[in-house]
Amino acid sequence: MRLARLRRADLARCAELERLLFPGEDPWSEAAFASELDWGHFYLGAYAGEDDLLVGYAGLAVVGPPGEAEASVHTLGVDPTWQRRGVGRLLLRALLAEADAVAATVFLEVRTDNEPAIALYAAHGFSQVGVRRRYYQPSGADAYTMTRPAVVGEAVKEKA
Repeated sequence: MRLARLRRADLARCAELERLLFPGEDPWSEAAFASELDWGHFYLGAYAGEDDLLVGYAGLAVVGPPGEAEASVHTLGVDPTWQRRGVGRLLLRALLAEADAVAATVFLEVRTDNEPAIALYAAHGFSQVGVRRRYYQPSGADAYTMTRPAVVGEAVKEKA
């Protein structure tokens, strides 16, 4: 398993995984992922096996200068056949390291019925701060808004 910046060549696979992971919702298209990359957001892929198959992806947007930054986890998905193997944890930790590099508070939304994801986020310092009613469409499922306070380390202090 290796993590690397998401490649444009993998965007069709991302869209394929979205359709698998979020049936009955409005999964992201290849164009939506391309737009995220065009905006310069931080996206990673998790690659496995001799074929270097994309088995997971995650994206983070960061706004503001170091010490005042905020970050938002835009997406995190893992191929169902690769779930429960630590792929999501690796991707999340990499996103958090990116946010920590600029001391950013991190926000995300997660379905209220996605207990494994909620547990993963809680284990990494996130807490629930709100509910977004009917956030996911077209199903109308609710989402928790969760946040993790900024982590200020030596690298951030040096940049400030």
